[in-house]
Amino acid sequence: MAKDKTTYTCNECGASSPRWLGKCPACGAWNSLVETVAEPAAAGGRNRLGGAFAALAPAAAVQPLAAIEAVDVARSPTGQPELDRVLGGGIVAGGVVLIGGDPGIGKSTLLLQALDALQRSGLPSLYVTGEESGAQVALRARRLGITGSQVAVLAEIQLEKILATLAAQQPAVAVIDSIQTVYSDQLTSAPGSVAQVRECAAHLTRWAKASGCAVVLVGHVTKDGQLAGPRVLEHMVDTVLYFEGDTHSSFRLIRAIKNRFGAVNEIGVFAMTERGLKGVSNPSAIFLSQHAQPVPGSCVMVTLEGTRPMLVEIQALVDGGGPSPRRLSVGLERDRLAMLLAVLHRHAGVACADQDVFVNAVGGVRISEPAADLAVMLAITSSLRGKPLPKGFLAFGEVGLAGEVRPAPRGQERLKEAAKLGFSVAVVPRANAPKKAERAFEGLTIHAVERVDEAMALVRGLD
Repeated sequence: MAKDKTTYTCNECGASSPRWLGKCPACGAWNSLVETVAEPAAAGGRNRLGGAFAALAPAAAVQPLAAIEAVDVARSPTGQPELDRVLGGGIVAGGVVLIGGDPGIGKSTLLLQALDALQRSGLPSLYVTGEESGAQVALRARRLGITGSQVAVLAEIQLEKILATLAAQQPAVAVIDSIQTVYSDQLTSAPGSVAQVRECAAHLTRWAKASGCAVVLVGHVTKDGQLAGPRVLEHMVDTVLYFEGDTHSSFRLIRAIKNRFGAVNEIGVFAMTERGLKGVSNPSAIFLSQHAQPVPGSCVMVTLEGTRPMLVEIQALVDGGGPSPRRLSVGLERDRLAMLLAVLHRHAGVACADQDVFVNAVGGVRISEPAADLAVMLAITSSLRGKPLPKGFLAFGEVGLAGEVRPAPRGQERLKEAAKLGFSVAVVPRANAPKKAERAFEGLTIHAVERVDEAMALVRGLD
């Protein structure tokens, strides 16, 4: 009996190699080649799927861009305002959404709640589960308090049967939970392999575009928190959402990494309750610690997640470190922390070379924008001096290597959010200071600075 021919396929880009390599020759990723069984060539040189592949949009004549009518896409609210915010307003007909997150974080719970709301609003829905039985889905619905739901449930993992059911039922919204469990008879590889995931996702995407059915794919994540499977999966779909948060905490964040129908980096905040996930309308309250009195090492900043300004508390702890001090940051970039400590020493005269420095963003939120620089530096200085910042104090701004404080985007909206929540003192870049007094800034004293040493001297004068 002839031995099956094997090939090695890259998990990141889908490229194949006849032998194993430590580094993918196509995309340069390390340790991403996985052994798979090579597919036999079709007779006559034709594609093994025949005419299964079709264009994602109907064929049209060539015409100038100005002559094409720009029509806004219609959206269907999911009954979860925070999910609608991340999606850009709701589910789009024919759109494909990929949602990933750690096991047990609440992906299936949220989607079951959304499907039930869509079904009750008049949109036929189908929930395809490859990881549970129908009885388990019904048990979860009972725990969530969903009674009398008319959502159709199919426990199946074979792609051809799923597509036949979609063609027979004609749902407006379908959830595939999860794409890693689905397999096609056209391929000999096991479910969850690179070839199976890529091919099944391609067929479901084409079905969504051809029929107008919105498809939501649930994806597994790797140990690094990235979506499992080839990166081509993220390029195929219209929207990529990530569930974030600690399973030990009751709060969950859902973030849009890619969205062809809305803003990216939009964030939705949920609280896990006994009745499922509930949206949090004022997330700033989660990320602010409730101190009876101001404490050293704490500074509040206003971060921008998509179109939403949120107040987040930055906490710093500076302690004696000995000959090899540690630098640790949670929720912030570690390399940027080392850079800020160097700027703090060179341009503000604050030395932490022999100190352990720990920085944390409260609430488990991850801040990637540089507007947190000034707040981090003020929190570190406050902890080192042992003196708290004034009550109702906040700061934001990017800090450069030359010691300058650069403006943050949409600074006026950040200040309005701070004033609305009752903050009284703000240290901001000069370019972000409002040019004229407005009612939205009432009760908020705004100090504009241009350099780090100027900000440090100003804060010392506020003690």
